[in-house]
Amino acid sequence: MVEREAKSTGISIAESLQLLMNSLGGIPMGRPAEPEEVAELVAFLVSPRAAYLSGTEYVIDGGTIPPFNPSII
Repeated sequence: MVEREAKSTGISIAESLQLLMNSLGGIPMGRPAEPEEVAELVAFLVSPRAAYLSGTEYVIDGGTIPPFNPSII
């Protein structure tokens, strides 16, 4: 997506990536996730080591979306 956007707007891939990160409000980890990082979580979740997990939501966003804090409501 970043490469396609860079090509269509005539900017570099690095500039396109920075625009994407800025549009998200920044990514605290400093970069988007790599597909292999997402695959590692998927591999864990389908393994016997995750057998006792239930009803959990995992967000792989490098800290872009702050965790829910009920005390601020």
